[in-house]
Amino acid sequence: MQKDISTPNDIKILVDTFYNSVKSDATIGYIFTDVAKVNWDDHLPRMYKFWEFALLGTAVYKGNPMMKHIALNAKASLTKQHFEQWVQLWEATVDRFFEGEIANRAKERGQLMKTVMHIKMEQINK
Repeated sequence: MQKDISTPNDIKILVDTFYNSVKSDATIGYIFTDVAKVNWDDHLPRMYKFWEFALLGTAVYKGNPMMKHIALNAKASLTKQHFEQWVQLWEATVDRFFEGEIANRAKERGQLMKTVMHIKMEQINK
């Protein structure tokens, strides 16, 4: 049995591993590397805080992910396939390292984010 997500270090392992898989993914990697040109030194600490806040309640996150994605969508349309791939990679990463209540919450939050982001981008792209 694997352990549940319970510490900031667990979040760091999850986020680092997830984004390493994202960077090399054929479906969505280019969005991060070529379109968004993500500064990983800036982005990863922000994602640690976001997920610590969302899953552990231990960090203060300030940001507006929807606005970031709307701006990104203006550069390259974000499609259902992109969000499906994102959540597939997210869930696979969670399952690789963790199981338990908070791990399940991480997957539920990923599904919710996928759905909300996709609906918003679909409205914008019409």
